[in-house]
Amino acid sequence: MNRLTTYRILLLLIFLFSYSHIVLSQEEKDDEEYVEDATLELPEGMQTAEIDSLLADWQTRNFLAFDEACETTNENPLFDAKTYAHRLSRLPNVIDMPYNNVVQKYIDLYSGRLRNSVAVLLGRSNFYNPIFEEALESYQMPLELKYLPIIESALNPTAVSRAGAVGLWQFMITTGKQYGLEVTSLIDERRDPIKASYAAARYLKDLYDIFGDWHLAVAGYNCGPANITKAIKRAGGIKDYWTIYPYLPAETRGYVPAFIAANYIMNYYCDHNICPVNTTLPQGTDTIQVNKNVRMERIAELCGVTQEELKALNPQYRTTLIPGDSHACTLRMPTTAINAFVEAGDSIYVPMAEVAEQTEIPVVEQPRAKKGKSKRGAKYATVRKGDTLGAIARRNGVSVARLRSLNGIKGNTVYAGRRIRVN
Repeated sequence: MNRLTTYRILLLLIFLFSYSHIVLSQEEKDDEEYVEDATLELPEGMQTAEIDSLLADWQTRNFLAFDEACETTNENPLFDAKTYAHRLSRLPNVIDMPYNNVVQKYIDLYSGRLRNSVAVLLGRSNFYNPIFEEALESYQMPLELKYLPIIESALNPTAVSRAGAVGLWQFMITTGKQYGLEVTSLIDERRDPIKASYAAARYLKDLYDIFGDWHLAVAGYNCGPANITKAIKRAGGIKDYWTIYPYLPAETRGYVPAFIAANYIMNYYCDHNICPVNTTLPQGTDTIQVNKNVRMERIAELCGVTQEELKALNPQYRTTLIPGDSHACTLRMPTTAINAFVEAGDSIYVPMAEVAEQTEIPVVEQPRAKKGKSKRGAKYATVRKGDTLGAIARRNGVSVARLRSLNGIKGNTVYAGRRIRVN
């Protein structure tokens, strides 16, 4: 072998050694950003059926509209890994927002297949973000947690999961009651945006106090603290989400990455050519405490507000009955409707006979009174279904004014089943 050949072989060996060193270094670097078993599972709240339901929602139909002037395209620009990582690092968050292959998959999902849904969520966030932020701030929680309901419920206060979790924050009955939310046949406060937000803030605080790590607290919100504790034990006691990742339930493995990606897309939607829908905030609303049973149908009749709007503003009531007789109930309405409610006085409330009929609760009914003289000479009659004061007055030969006077009736309304004096 001549000297030239030996020199060429030596150069080749140096090149191969250098190349293999570069490849190995790159693989080691890639390993730092790669999570094994990266299963992509679409959050239940973001699935097609839930989004379709959201588009039919009263708020969406009345206060959201796609901006035809917005120069949006279906083109979703792609960026390199450094750009995504840099953008996440720039978010003004307390919770760490790392970038890896799983997070990237959810970013691709939100900016691609779900881009129209993201546009609607951006609009709906104008309704709910102030509520979320106020509740989180009251417990000194990081405000970026306001994006959890995006992956929980797609910002739908009436959302119900396959497992039975309900509301914007998807509380199960047991956890909801543990955090002070009332759940009965008539009321489900898991659907109440304000009360559920404060309950969620308390729950997240408790989870952080248990684990001392925000990623674990967020994961615990999804699968419960017991599953997080079990995964930590299987991982040798290490309290790190990405270390315990293989030992978590399948859904929870994607939960924290989906949360990180939601933070990304809700801040960098413009970079992906997503136009938020225009939002017109509803007219001013306020609340009133109701201490007697009242029906939404009756409120709509007397207060110039539709029953659909009442249901949308008060999603915690499972029927149209607001059961104020059991305890004081909060009713949210437009300010003008509250004024009309107060002016209506007692005529707006529901007699117990109608409550029993509507809620299908068995009750022992009193015998229907027959017209006739009482021992003291007073004459009584029972109001029939469809009766008016005028009709009762004509049947009994008495004036409407006399009926009002005898029975302390204000207005023109009487309810079926009521026994009134007619003479």
